[in-house]
Amino acid sequence: MHEPSFAGNEWAYVKECLDTGWVSSVGAFVDRLEADLANFTGVKRAIAVVNGTAALHICLILAGVEAGDEVLIPALTFVATANAVSYCGGVPHFVDSELHTLGVDPKRLAVYLTETAEVRDSGCYNRHTGRRIKAVVPMHTFGHPVDLDELAAVCRQFRLELIEDAAESLGSYYKGSHTGNIGRLAALSFNGNKIVTTGGGGAILTNDEALAARAKHLTTTAKVPHRWEFNHDRIGYNYRLPNLNAALGCAQLEQLPGFLANKRRLAQSYAAAFAGAEGIRFISEPGFARSNYWLNALLLDEEHSGQRDALLALTNDGGVMTRPAWNLMHRLPMFAGCPRMELPVAESLERRLINIPSSARLAEG
Repeated sequence: MHEPSFAGNEWAYVKECLDTGWVSSVGAFVDRLEADLANFTGVKRAIAVVNGTAALHICLILAGVEAGDEVLIPALTFVATANAVSYCGGVPHFVDSELHTLGVDPKRLAVYLTETAEVRDSGCYNRHTGRRIKAVVPMHTFGHPVDLDELAAVCRQFRLELIEDAAESLGSYYKGSHTGNIGRLAALSFNGNKIVTTGGGGAILTNDEALAARAKHLTTTAKVPHRWEFNHDRIGYNYRLPNLNAALGCAQLEQLPGFLANKRRLAQSYAAAFAGAEGIRFISEPGFARSNYWLNALLLDEEHSGQRDALLALTNDGGVMTRPAWNLMHRLPMFAGCPRMELPVAESLERRLINIPSSARLAEG
């Protein structure tokens, strides 16, 4: 579906780690990766961590999510978004998507919160459960940015923290700004199937220097700096990215502009190929955004949704990997009892969406 490409300095940088012995949780490549990420995305600080789920977990902690709090997340997302909320003792609260971004629908969310939520001096509360609603976590689905300005306005109205699940959107831009710059915090993923990989890894993005310092402290076991003593001032997390993985990431970031150009050519080829097709269309970036097209996707017309599985079987049997969207979060047994709004668009997308091969190398040459 999305294979990594290693055509740059990966071997040289990883060999440097092996030659010097700096393979674990500290090293020059960790510092360099954080600086390179901040420079590329335009945020003030990036903190490298062991994976994207860990990044999102720390974002939620830093945003003040506590046990019993509800966090609004899309029903159409990868399970890591909901899992990270649960790690905090929070309750995922599922919201619907919109067709042109595949992400959270700000307009319908505003209407829903007007009916469901009550804003008090101490925050926003769910009238039905009595629990505090602390944050909204939009996920930039397949690299397509959600409408962040409208969503930020909803957050201001209802006193909610905005945290971007940008795991899939490295190289995507919303109205000229890289994703991760609108929310107070954002999380990236560098899993092996992402546009840039460190093997396994992720990063926290923020424009708040104080939050960045706290993120670095929490993800390095909350160890108080000292030349030899092991003092820890709170419960921390061993979420440090090894230097070996960071070395791979530095080499990958050097090639990111080329990856993005190839993926845009591939998306344009798909769009042209399916332009005249009946009953199915290629999903293109929203008008206000420039997507990295991490995973390309097709959408069957509603009347053809019953043919999705036959199409998946036909392509996979023929050696072409395709797959459906994720199962909606409220259908998973551990989240079945979580609060949710009506989800007609997410349920429609679940029935009709098909991902198709998206590796950058498919557009080479």
